[in-house]
Amino acid sequence: MSEEDVAEIGPGTRVWVADPTELYVSGTVKQRNPKTTSVVLDGSLKEVDVENDKVWQRNPKFLEGANDLTTLSFLHEPAVLHTLQQRYMENTIYSFSGPILIAVNPYQKLPVYSETILKAYVGQERDKLQPHVYALAEQAYRSMVNFGDQSILVSGESGAGKTETTKVILQYFAAMNPKETEQGEQSIEDKVLGSTPILEAFGNAKTIRNDNSSRFGKFIEVQFDKEGVIIGASVSTYLLEKSRIVRQAENERNYHIFYQLIAGATEEQKKEWHLTVPDDFYYLNQSNCIAVDGVSDTKVFNETKKALSVVGLSDTEQSKMWKVISAVLHLGNVRFVPVGGEKEIPDAMIENTESLKITCELLGIPEDLISKSILTKLLTAGTESYTVALKPEQAEIHRDSLAMLIYSRLFDWLVARINLSTNNKEKSNKIIGVLDIYGFESFQKNSFEQFCINYANEKLQQQFNQYI
Repeated sequence: MSEEDVAEIGPGTRVWVADPTELYVSGTVKQRNPKTTSVVLDGSLKEVDVENDKVWQRNPKFLEGANDLTTLSFLHEPAVLHTLQQRYMENTIYSFSGPILIAVNPYQKLPVYSETILKAYVGQERDKLQPHVYALAEQAYRSMVNFGDQSILVSGESGAGKTETTKVILQYFAAMNPKETEQGEQSIEDKVLGSTPILEAFGNAKTIRNDNSSRFGKFIEVQFDKEGVIIGASVSTYLLEKSRIVRQAENERNYHIFYQLIAGATEEQKKEWHLTVPDDFYYLNQSNCIAVDGVSDTKVFNETKKALSVVGLSDTEQSKMWKVISAVLHLGNVRFVPVGGEKEIPDAMIENTESLKITCELLGIPEDLISKSILTKLLTAGTESYTVALKPEQAEIHRDSLAMLIYSRLFDWLVARINLSTNNKEKSNKIIGVLDIYGFESFQKNSFEQFCINYANEKLQQQFNQYI
């Protein structure tokens, strides 16, 4: 706290003080000393002596709950948190801090995204209406029309609502001057919006903190013509959490699409792809979590298939995808044992060849090709190469690496396929980029991808703090 701030605080001043339980509590200054301040706490009327650097002056009552945090007389942590709490208690989840929109996830559906509300923000200056993601999207859109390319960064910890916010932003842009299409033809707006549930199905998963956590980052380039009409979009993805494909923490799930496929496939398809129930697959049964409360994987799978059709994937392409996903599950069931016992020949051999056979059948690959890749490794010394047999635990690592490679390649192909349907960069005049960086999270075991994204989030937070 600066000397100027200290000088302003005296008897009768309303202040916040640090509290080990509530973080901050309010009170009234009774006496100000060189090193400590005597404060009478609200409610209990208890008098406490607090170090001066743990006392913050409270804002006038008429400013508490302000739309924009930068209008507060005192902009410090307790003032910010109190303002956000006041607004949250009134179901006002959005607040501005200068050019930054802060959203507090309500973890419930609020009636704030209707078409009527969306239209109310069209053409309006940002400060004329209540803070809203529509206001931010409108500001970006008008700035793009008048000045050129714009960008929006959506960041925050896991469960903060980044994925939903990104979807709302895209919905707003899609509503700007939509083009008429011929009957039966999918509009570019529908294709852009259709990419969202697809990426969620293949790249989102239930974590301890979030039932629909994005386990990858994405940059969406929304493309407009010179009239400001959306004409396309392209998606770039990064840092897919590949380790989740083969292992999950307790009470977490693998990627949604695995459970959706098992729940939503027809009996004929299940027979063709040898699908039973999630508990029968090693890559799904490690975490004791199969379902998400309030979510029907069957219903969502039908929505995913519909979205795939909207962006132009044929039934044949979709069927091939389901085969690959099924193959990954069966590959995870391949187990290894020593050829002749630990003391005799510890080299690995496949214990259940049926799972390998099904995997190869679904992928259309000879069995010996995959068995060689997971049972041996190639060593090169100078000009000579040697094939070395692996132990069972080493073979498991190779199996998991192969499964991660197959799924990540499928994910990359799917993103490229979406872009083939929606990208129109050659004809675009201006763009708005939306960066959805997946959230900070700390697990008992953190993947390399999570480490990278946590580092990126920390750097963004530092920049945010410096900026405001």
